[in-house]
Amino acid sequence: MEDLDLSFGLDDFSDFGVEPEPETTEEPDSSVPGLRPQMSNGAAVAVVDADQAVRDYLAAQFGEGAGTASSLTELEGRLGMGPVVVILGPSCADPSDLATIQTWTRTHPEVGSILVTSEVSTALLQSAMRAGVRDVLSAPIDQMQLQDTVERVAEGLVGSGSGKSMAVAPGDGEDVLNELEGDPGMIITVFSTKGGSGKSVTATNIACSLAMRSDRPVVLIDGHLQFGDVAVMLKLQPTHTVVDAVTQLDKLDAGLMQQLMTTHEDTGLRVLPAPMEPTFADQITGEQMVRLCEIIKRFAGHVIIDLPAYFNDVVLSLIEASDEVIMVAGLDIPNIKNVKIGLTTLALLDIPKERLHLVLNRSDSKVKLDVNEVERTLQVHAAARVPSDVVVPISVNKGSPVVVSAAKSSVARAFEELAMRFLDGAALKAQTSSKRRFFG
Repeated sequence: MEDLDLSFGLDDFSDFGVEPEPETTEEPDSSVPGLRPQMSNGAAVAVVDADQAVRDYLAAQFGEGAGTASSLTELEGRLGMGPVVVILGPSCADPSDLATIQTWTRTHPEVGSILVTSEVSTALLQSAMRAGVRDVLSAPIDQMQLQDTVERVAEGLVGSGSGKSMAVAPGDGEDVLNELEGDPGMIITVFSTKGGSGKSVTATNIACSLAMRSDRPVVLIDGHLQFGDVAVMLKLQPTHTVVDAVTQLDKLDAGLMQQLMTTHEDTGLRVLPAPMEPTFADQITGEQMVRLCEIIKRFAGHVIIDLPAYFNDVVLSLIEASDEVIMVAGLDIPNIKNVKIGLTTLALLDIPKERLHLVLNRSDSKVKLDVNEVERTLQVHAAARVPSDVVVPISVNKGSPVVVSAAKSSVARAFEELAMRFLDGAALKAQTSSKRRFFG
C-alpha cells in the first residue's frame, strides 16, 4: 500500500476536544472489556487508538460498554465472537494499520471499520476506502453523526441481526440481492457528440422518472469522470464518488453499495457521482467502469450512466456493455453533423440500431431545421422530441429535475414517455408499493 503524507500530527487532539495524555513509562490501560453488544442488531463497538485520551473520548460517545484497545494487534484476539464495529482513531491512519484492516476485510466479514481523523485528505480517503474502511469522519465529532454511522455499518455486517450481510425489502423478509441475481437490471447509457445538447438533463430526468415508476432500485452513475454535473443537478452533497466504488470492486456488495451511494430524497433514485477532482479520471479504466455497472445491475433494475460528449476508452467500453443507448442531439447543423459521425462510430462497434434511441432536444426551436428531414438525414427515427421550455434552465438552477419540479410540463411528459420505453409491465410500481425496495 502506498505511503500516506498525513497532514495532521497524531498528538494534536484539539479537534477532538481532549487533551493528550502526559508521557509515562507505564503501559496504557488498553483492555477490551467484553465487547458487549451495543447496537440494536447485536453488534459490539470497539475503539482503537494509541492514545488513551482519544480512546476514552470516542468510547464515551456510546456510554458504558464500548471496548477499547491501544492497537489493532491487541483487538484481533477478541474478534470472531460476533459482529463488531471498530472505530479507528487518528493513530490508525498509517499504512500498516490500513493494511491490517484490508486483511480483516477478507478474513473477518463480521467486522466493519470507521476511521475518525483530525483532517480528511484525498489521499487518506482513497487509501482508507481501498483498505475496506466503511466510512471516514473528521473532527470535531458530532455524536449523533458518529452513532448513526456506526449503526449503519453495523446493519451491513455478517452475523448481525438476521445474519444477512445486506439489507432487505421492508416487510417481505426476502433477500433482494438473491431475487435480482436471476434477473439482472438494464444498463442505459446517455451520450451525445456535442456539449450543451442537454445530455445530463436527459439522464437525470430519465433516471428520476424510472425511480418513481419502477418497483426495483434505480441507480444513476455520473460517467463524466472529469467534470460531471449530476450531483449539482440533483442538489446532492455526496460523501462518496465513483472513485470509492472502483477502488473496492472486489468487495462491493449490497451493504457497501448502500453506503457509497447518495439518495435523491424526492424520487428514491440512488446516485454515484463523478470524482470531485478531475485528475482521478485518469486512474479509472473502461474495464473497471464496466465491471462496476455489472455489479450494480445485480442489485438494481436500471443503471443509467451519464457519459461525456466524446469518445474514449471508458465511453466506448460502457456503450458496448449497454443494453440501450440514448443519443441526445440539439437542432443545429454542427450537432446533427456530429451525431451522424457518432452513429457511424457506433455502427463500427456493431451496436444494433434497435438499441439506439435518438432524443431531439429543443425540437420546437425556430431554427429552420425540419425534424423529419433531420431524421431522414440520420436514418434514425427520434424516440423523443423534447420541446424548448424555460422550466428546464429553472429546474437546473434549482437542482430539481423537471419531472419533479414541473411534472405537468410538456418537457416532463416527453421524458416520462421515453422512460416508459424501458419499463415492462411487471416492473411498474404498484400504487401502494414502497419507493425504495432495496436501497432506501
